[in-house]
Amino acid sequence: MIKVLYEDNHLLGVEKPSNMPVNEDSSRDPDLLSACREYLKEKYRKPGNVYVGLVHRLDRPVGGAMVFARTSKAASRLSDCIRRQQMHKTYLAVLDGVPSEQSSTLIDYLIKDHTANMVTVTDSSHGKRSELHYEILSVRDGKALVLIHLKTGRSHQIRVQFSSRGYPLMYDQRYHPSPGNGQIALWAHRLEFPHPVRKEPVVLVSDPPMTDPWNLFKEEYDRYKEEEKKEKTEASAEPSWN
Repeated sequence: MIKVLYEDNHLLGVEKPSNMPVNEDSSRDPDLLSACREYLKEKYRKPGNVYVGLVHRLDRPVGGAMVFARTSKAASRLSDCIRRQQMHKTYLAVLDGVPSEQSSTLIDYLIKDHTANMVTVTDSSHGKRSELHYEILSVRDGKALVLIHLKTGRSHQIRVQFSSRGYPLMYDQRYHPSPGNGQIALWAHRLEFPHPVRKEPVVLVSDPPMTDPWNLFKEEYDRYKEEEKKEKTEASAEPSWN
């Protein structure tokens, strides 16, 4: 059963489980796109095929917030929203190591080897410009809990940009030189975008599971969530002037 974060006639926002492919791949494992179709088919007793539009992706091992379109019009408008960089993506990660700066913007040029499914940093003449901004929420035992605002959505971008600087994500089996056994500590925490029809802001929020290594920062994360909630309440309480 999928966890629904948002639903109306145009959109379906869900929480992607870790290690579930977004759509069917060679493994033939259960995929999120099919699960969303089945959910809508059962809930609304729809005969035949159910339309669910895929407009963005998450790496298979990564969990968190995703949005799907329920109509072709919504899919087209969401895709245009992404092209215009109007969909804001915020991630949480636990780094194996602590960056020297409390917050910073990382810019690299990345190139992908599709055969090996690996991404590396290269020069500007060969790679695609990749940018993110991070801030450290907490540091403990040589590890850092970071909030990441993704500016560009390149394949494996977050994983490669931190790994190339010596701060790989905990349990990243592809880019950590000594990953150990565990689930990659990267989570799609928040999606913000204008509704494709009503144009009002839509916000999807998903919290990482409090398992290793996230549970190392449980107190700090609970505090961050309270501050986030307080900021949201204060913002909604501000008077609007005609």
